[in-house]
Amino acid sequence: MNPSIEPLYDKQITCTFCSTTYPTKKVRSRFTTPVVTDSDFCTYYKVERYDPVLYNTFVCPSCGFTSTDQFSPWFPPGTKREIKSNLVDKYRTQDFSHERSLEDAIHTYKLAVYTATLKKEKSVVLAGLYLRLVWLYRKLDMKEQEKRFMRLTVTSYERAYSESDRHSTEMNPLKILYLIGECKRRLGEHASAVFYFSKVIQQKNTVFDPKIVELARDQWYQTREDQKLQRSLAQ
Repeated sequence: MNPSIEPLYDKQITCTFCSTTYPTKKVRSRFTTPVVTDSDFCTYYKVERYDPVLYNTFVCPSCGFTSTDQFSPWFPPGTKREIKSNLVDKYRTQDFSHERSLEDAIHTYKLAVYTATLKKEKSVVLAGLYLRLVWLYRKLDMKEQEKRFMRLTVTSYERAYSESDRHSTEMNPLKILYLIGECKRRLGEHASAVFYFSKVIQQKNTVFDPKIVELARDQWYQTREDQKLQRSLAQ
């Protein structure tokens, strides 16, 4: 590996709201060496400071509009006015174009959640932001915050599953169902988790995603074991 190549590089972003062009950091793929991945897809890297999740958000230094690649370029009627009055007019300039810590990344994801809410982004986009906040808080070992955002993840994915446009992103229906089940399992809601894992297995012929079906089977058995243990401890 060429020692002169920096792990982080600048990518130019044009703000969807105010059209300002600004740099944001991204990680070169050769430096993102995964070590292990949790059952909800939280990935740990050989060098954690080069976790790509830290740099998925783009924060405009001029107006504060914060987005990801999953945001739609379209603004529903009235949302630009809401964004201007509730975000842009109150924004104090912050620079996130440098290397980010976990805390920096959390701040940017919360800005993205606020922006997405004002912009009325699809529930599946909002759920993805919440899920990444779950991962970031897990890496900081902040369990209460992790659980808080896990509940928000579940709510948004449940809403996304009921929306007919859920196919418009890389998140297929089976993956959404699986993540709802896995989040519920981690929250200790075992019966509900089993229900969602079962739905994945039952719909295996609807969407071709054998990896997700296999994960759902594994977690279905794991949840059953968790239920047995919980019952034995309660006796």
